[in-house]
Amino acid sequence: MALVFDIGIVSLLIAIGAWMIMARDTLVAVIIFVVYGLLMSIAWVRLSAVDVALTEAAIGSGITGMLLLSAAARLRQTEGAGARPSFPVCVAAGSLCALISAGLAGVVLLPADVAPTLAPLAVANLADTGLENPVAGVLFAYRALDTLLEKVVLLLALLGVWSLGSDRAWGGAPALGAYVPPNDILVFFAQVLPPIGIVFAAYMTWTGASHPGGAFQGGTVLAVMWLLVMMAGVARAPPISSTKVRWLLVAGPALFLAVGFLGFVIAAGFLAYPVDYAKALIVLIEIALALSIGVTLALLAAGPPERTLQP
Repeated sequence: MALVFDIGIVSLLIAIGAWMIMARDTLVAVIIFVVYGLLMSIAWVRLSAVDVALTEAAIGSGITGMLLLSAAARLRQTEGAGARPSFPVCVAAGSLCALISAGLAGVVLLPADVAPTLAPLAVANLADTGLENPVAGVLFAYRALDTLLEKVVLLLALLGVWSLGSDRAWGGAPALGAYVPPNDILVFFAQVLPPIGIVFAAYMTWTGASHPGGAFQGGTVLAVMWLLVMMAGVARAPPISSTKVRWLLVAGPALFLAVGFLGFVIAAGFLAYPVDYAKALIVLIEIALALSIGVTLALLAAGPPERTLQP
C-alpha cells in the first residue's frame, strides 16, 4: 500500500506540474502551483524530511503563493495584450528543463559510494545545547551566524520592497488592492481561522526545540493569518511608519544579536551559549524570531506603501 501511495503522489506531481505549465491563465497557474506545493509537502513527509515538508507548505506554497497571487492579479489587466512566447522559445525552455531534470535524476540515482557527512559529530554534541531536534541544533548552535544573517536578509528584502513605493506614499500603508475583492466567505475565514492559526504557530515555535518545527514555520503561519485578515478587510494594513511595526520587525534579530554578544561574557565567545541555559536562550530567541518573521513576511507579501495616511 505504501508503494501504491508513493506512485500515486509522484503521478499526481507530474500531472499537476504539466497542467501548471500548460495553463493559459496566470491566476489558474498560481492556484495549481499552491496545490503542487502541498503535494510536495506530502512527498517530503514520505521521505522522512518533516522539517522540509513544513517549510515547503509554509513558504513554498503559502507565502510564495500569496506573492504570486498578487503578481497575477496585478498583471491580469495587461495579460491579454502581452505577446506569447514563440514556439522555438517554448521548445528551448522545455529542452532546458528536461536537461536539468535529467541531471538531477542522475545525481539522485547515481550517488557517491560514501557520502561525506558531519551528522555523527553534530548528534554527539547535541546534548550540550539541550535541544532534541537536530535541525534546531544545527541552525542555532553550529550555524548560528548563518541563521542570524538570514533574518537580516529578510529585513533588507522588505526595505527593497518598500523602496518601490512612491515618495508621496512613503510612510503610508500597503493598499492590498491587487488581491481578489473581499467577499462574505473570505471575511468568515478571516474571523474564524486566525485564533486557530495563532495557537498552531505558537505550538510550532515551541515544539521546534524537540520536534520538527521552529521559528520560521511558526512565523510563516502568523504571516498567512495576518495577510488573510488584511485581505478580507477585517483589519487595515498598518503604515510602515508605525513604531510598533518597526519594533516587531527588529525584535528577533536584535535579541539574537544581543544573546550573541552576551556569549563573550557568559560563554566561550560570540553566539555561544552556557550549557545550563542554552535551551532556554534558544527558545527565547525563537519566540522573538517567530514574531519578527511573521511581520516581515506579511509586509513583504503586502507590497510597498500605496496609500497615504489620512490627516
